[in-house]
Amino acid sequence: MAQQTEFSPALLDYVRSVSLRDDEILSDLRHETAQLPMGQAMQVMAEEAQFLALLVALTGARTVVEIGTFTGYSTLCMARALPAHGRLITVDISGKWPMIAEPYWKRAAVAERIEARIGPAAEILTTLLSELGPDGADLVFIDADKAGYPLYYEKALRLVRPGGLIVLDNTVFFGRVLDEAARDADTVAVRELNAVLLHDERVDLAMLPMADGLTLARKR
Repeated sequence: MAQQTEFSPALLDYVRSVSLRDDEILSDLRHETAQLPMGQAMQVMAEEAQFLALLVALTGARTVVEIGTFTGYSTLCMARALPAHGRLITVDISGKWPMIAEPYWKRAAVAERIEARIGPAAEILTTLLSELGPDGADLVFIDADKAGYPLYYEKALRLVRPGGLIVLDNTVFFGRVLDEAARDADTVAVRELNAVLLHDERVDLAMLPMADGLTLARKR
């Protein structure tokens, strides 16, 4: 079986140079985020956000739900991929992040497609199930507190339509999933959800070894 190529920093730079479609708005938001404490560690990689936008377009999504806004970089990229009448609902526990993100959403002329909701993700997902109904979303992107992933996944699976997509970020969690001594709630939750997903007949599954691990689960 062919082995995956090892991507050196130089090779990663090459890949970005021939595939990453950047602009001033995205660059400015990345720069502002990088100045924040833990900003670079928490920021979605530019190529990952571009991939998310491609998934939105490929699925023909009109309604996207994002769990975990941070400074709104992935939000911006996915909103750009929506049709003009599309809707992206982004959820975060803290209102300070959308406040940073909103000027960039406005600069990109997608603010009217984005609705930020502040509060516990599990509660808001329950509300969205009531508002949108089961099968009411086309794509759900989960990138929030890892201890909540199993619950968020189950609610997302009810929320997304058949043929729709659930995308989970950080599914190798900085490599901690391999560390048997790592028994913190976040690592345990990611590790256990990965094991569940392997045998979950409700979805088609792929885990991509990019960024910090990106898992795609397509609802059957």
